[in-house]
Amino acid sequence: MENQWTSGLFSCMDDVETTCLTFCCPCVTFGWIAEGAVGCKRCGLSYVLRSFVVALPCLLSCTYRTKIRRKFGLPESPGSDCLTHCFCDRCALCQEYRELKNRGVDPSIGWDGNVQRKMAAPMSQKMMG
Repeated sequence: MENQWTSGLFSCMDDVETTCLTFCCPCVTFGWIAEGAVGCKRCGLSYVLRSFVVALPCLLSCTYRTKIRRKFGLPESPGSDCLTHCFCDRCALCQEYRELKNRGVDPSIGWDGNVQRKMAAPMSQKMMG
């Protein structure tokens, strides 16, 4: 059974700050979704270069939508990941950023940082014996 997205594709005004940033500079939001603050510059630059050279940054950003969907068991809606990003790239980026935050993932530390955070044992645990 699939989960549902915690916010809609066009619910951009649920997070005005991220929406304004994304609509002015989508490469920054993409960088945070893809790699957090550490790799933001590298991923953002890749997004920008695809914008100017290929004119299809959606081919890169849709791969991260697929990662998010698979991780949380979300439906591929309202269309395929690539079509969603091709026609509504900025809205999709905003939705993905909100989704990560709503599910307790910190986009600022990236995929690897969140994996390490989840794997770290809480300090309050003690061995019983």
